[in-house]
Amino acid sequence: MSSQFPLQRDVRMRGFTDRVVVQDAVNWIDRHAKCLESEIVGLEYAYGRVLGSAVTAAIDVPPFDRAAMDGYALRGEETVGADSYNPLRFRILGESMPGQPFDGQVDVATAVRIMTGASVPSGADSIVPAEYANEGDGFVEVTLAIARGRHVGRRGEDIIQNSEILAAGRRLRPQDIGLLASIGIDRIEVARHPRVRVIVTGNELVSPGRPRGAHQIFESNSSMLRGLIDRDDGMVTETVDVEDDREAIRHAMADPAADVVLVSGGSSVGAEDHAPLVLAELGELAIHGIAMRPSSPTGMGRIGRTMVILLPGNPVSCLCAYDFFAGRAIRLLGGRRADWPYVARQARVARKIVSAIGRVDYCRVSLMGDEITPLALSGASILSSTTHADGFVIIPAECEGYGPGVVINVYQYDPVS
Repeated sequence: MSSQFPLQRDVRMRGFTDRVVVQDAVNWIDRHAKCLESEIVGLEYAYGRVLGSAVTAAIDVPPFDRAAMDGYALRGEETVGADSYNPLRFRILGESMPGQPFDGQVDVATAVRIMTGASVPSGADSIVPAEYANEGDGFVEVTLAIARGRHVGRRGEDIIQNSEILAAGRRLRPQDIGLLASIGIDRIEVARHPRVRVIVTGNELVSPGRPRGAHQIFESNSSMLRGLIDRDDGMVTETVDVEDDREAIRHAMADPAADVVLVSGGSSVGAEDHAPLVLAELGELAIHGIAMRPSSPTGMGRIGRTMVILLPGNPVSCLCAYDFFAGRAIRLLGGRRADWPYVARQARVARKIVSAIGRVDYCRVSLMGDEITPLALSGASILSSTTHADGFVIIPAECEGYGPGVVINVYQYDPVS
């Protein structure tokens, strides 16, 4: 099995005489799928996006010493010896409320009534919780000895001014959004969503909801691809249905506004599989035919700066090729990690999984406890096999399969089995 890219030639009705190994195709994706330029978005739209540049705090958080408890602000050293048998008396000077600080100085034997989150008044260094204090006639009796700094949130204890709080390339989680808001940021620089144009070819296809002829089937790949693209933070700009016509495919494929063009169908070796030759004419057909099952007819290349990935029309092949190549490209373009977006776990093979040396196999499996059973290794048009499956395993090209009892990685379609 050659690891060199095949020549750009017409394989229709001839078949592939040579196929690129999977790793070479992955390497081609990695070389060309570089993170796109950044854009500025409102914080409310930043969840899940990838930071375009590091974020440095312009302020301390909190920006002032604040109370961590409802109670009384005073000087902690003056509470030494206080308990329920020896309450100590302090004169109340006033109160500090959130957003309405006390404008004065705490001095000897004085205190300020304070609420959680309010600014600690000048001169005070500790908060006695309300349950250890009894107020009356302008005084408060304290029944708890507390150390200096107790129940006070110090300025900058969360974030220090001028410190880097989030690094470039980080995919923003809800708590990250909250952290950005806490330093006053309402707009943030993030990697742009890759723009994806989906082209679906096939004379036999009809969109769901439309009348179906006797020899037609409902088209399903575009619906599946839209979900996959959304999962990988791509943005579908348009879905185009075209017949198996060379000029129609040419017109649909030439879209300079797209970062990625995905062509579903028309990539194999049939007489009406025009997509590879059209790509070669418009730009570069770098790869066509990959040593894997399913998805062998996958192709990829570029038209200018636009990446074009030719996906097989059979639904399982389309899913497999998307995850191996197209999804990887979209994730990298959007600044995300290239890794498979599935939870991986180890499980024991319950029934032999058969493969062949020289190709990578994508095998759908069921998962019962810690054991996996193959559901299908062939049948690239049987999409229901992926809905019955709990996940899949990847059998490398140098392996003939796995016997019962072998522990291998399984990728789960759902985060929780």
